[in-house]
Amino acid sequence: MPLAEIYPLVTARALARAFTYRVADGVERGAVVWVGFGGRRVRGIVVDTGVAAPAGIEVADAGPVLDRIPSALVELALWLADYYGSTPARTFALVAPFARSRRGERRAPAWVDSLPGEPAPDELTVAQRDAIGRIVAALDGGGGHLLLHGPTGSGKTEVYLQACASVLERGRGAIVLVPEIALTPQTVGRFGARFGGRVAVLHSGLSEAERRDERERIATGEARVVVGARSAIFAPVFDLGLIVVDEEHDASFKQESDPRYDARTVAAKRAALEGAVAVYGSATPRVESWARLDRLELPTRIGAPLPSVRIVDLRREAGYPLSAPLLAELATVEERGGRAILLLNRRGISGAIHCRSCGSTRRCRSCDIALTLHADGRLHCHHCGYSTELPKKCPECGSVELARIGAGTQRLEAELERKVPGLERIRLDADTASRPGALREALERFASARSAALIGTQMVAKGHHFPGVSVAAVVDADAGLSFPDFRSEERTFQLVTQLAGRSGRDAPGKVIIQTFQPDAVPFTYAIRHDVDGFLARELARREELDYPPFHNLVSLVVSGPDQENPLRALAELRAELGLPGVRLLGPAPLLRLRGRYRAQLLAKTTSPRAFASQVAALLVSAAPAMRRDGLAAVVDVDPQSL
Repeated sequence: MPLAEIYPLVTARALARAFTYRVADGVERGAVVWVGFGGRRVRGIVVDTGVAAPAGIEVADAGPVLDRIPSALVELALWLADYYGSTPARTFALVAPFARSRRGERRAPAWVDSLPGEPAPDELTVAQRDAIGRIVAALDGGGGHLLLHGPTGSGKTEVYLQACASVLERGRGAIVLVPEIALTPQTVGRFGARFGGRVAVLHSGLSEAERRDERERIATGEARVVVGARSAIFAPVFDLGLIVVDEEHDASFKQESDPRYDARTVAAKRAALEGAVAVYGSATPRVESWARLDRLELPTRIGAPLPSVRIVDLRREAGYPLSAPLLAELATVEERGGRAILLLNRRGISGAIHCRSCGSTRRCRSCDIALTLHADGRLHCHHCGYSTELPKKCPECGSVELARIGAGTQRLEAELERKVPGLERIRLDADTASRPGALREALERFASARSAALIGTQMVAKGHHFPGVSVAAVVDADAGLSFPDFRSEERTFQLVTQLAGRSGRDAPGKVIIQTFQPDAVPFTYAIRHDVDGFLARELARREELDYPPFHNLVSLVVSGPDQENPLRALAELRAELGLPGVRLLGPAPLLRLRGRYRAQLLAKTTSPRAFASQVAALLVSAAPAMRRDGLAAVVDVDPQSL
């Protein structure tokens, strides 16, 4: 029997290597097999065949082939482990298939049955035709990476659809990534309507059986277009020709558990491996994409013009969270009918409870985070779930002068009920959307209402296309600017501009930005819809500070039960790190979360893969001592928050 190198799917860093097994004749790279490992049976991935026997070691037999994954996905998984400082077992788990279905016939999702196919529009704009032509040229030329930039409503989705049609005509497949599948029903619906049963949908909301059936439809070629959230980038599409990353600016494309991959980066690598075209689309592109990618421009919105934007200076306005100008616009919606969207990126009643006498703020007992007051009369931690009753007096000094700082979506909903009672109120945040189906129900209510306000966190700014939205407002535009993160201005600009895009799709609309900082950079560009100007300024600032895209960031966070050991462990690791061209910052303490103290070491480097690999190797050596001290380490390449 021939010999093969097989990676067992076990997660321990110390075992992060391939082992040699005997396999049956004809077994190829990418085969999924059972192997005996450490006294138990685990799945393994064949990564190489025809290898020599290791000296002095008895080689065991692997089991029969369970399934296969494409060779390109094997290569992708190995690259993922190396680039993100993870283990091949963890990255192979992303691409390894589920067990085969035993239910016989596989069916397309139920929603496909009710669709005859959506025809293309009678006429495309000149810019759309040019963009499609360049995508097809790149496809026929062996692949490429393109940024599709245009304001909301400029026709980006139709470009994606036409590009997918061209890919299918050539017998190839496509993957379409969206930030959060539940928040983009129009995108899923349009692809399903255009391509019918050739569309598969992959996301975490599916049951294991549903995911298994969808994956089999993809692997067999029955479904050639895959629409899904970030994990859909690993779908086993045969002869992949196109990857679309819609709303590419959205931070949801970053995975927050090991391996902490960025689906946008993975899309670029997979496209390069398979000779495909990767198209990244957004009205507000990331600075990194703007600097690195060739651009396809859709310069104008189709139909109605972009809405006018008004800054409301809260320093001169009473009535927060509803200023007089905003109330006047909402009253018009109430009277004439229509829809308004109000964004307030904070749940609950108020953001913090503060003592006017001693200055203390009520904080979580396990996290260094201020507690948020909710409508149930309790203070909640939005990180660990801890809650406690709202005190009648300050636990520190006994004062009864407790102030509620800021407003949340629950308070905003109550204020609307009091001041604009004829306006139907629909709240959309993590509290209301947790029940299955609640999100869809809320969006359907909003779409069918005569006069309504959709109130919510950043969910309300993502990808929705509702007719009749005449007013969009950012109730507290300063919230994002207060974060100590170099991306805070970029994210604030994106959020405001994206929300503005929800207004005035079919008639002139209005946007109101309420702020205590009317001269802040994001707002001065947002009122002019000046994406190019903002990105040019931000690029210059990033270059001066050696931030992305000019350097990559790699974060190493160690957490533990006490304050000193994480800092000590990082100091010891820093002393061992010695790659040229790497600038190390820290270690420095971070906020405590879920009862664990944290510290961070941050690297600025032009070689993130090499640095992450070195860190991963050092963590293997340090593992016994870290386990003894109850420490855990997280490697995060290209972190989206610091």
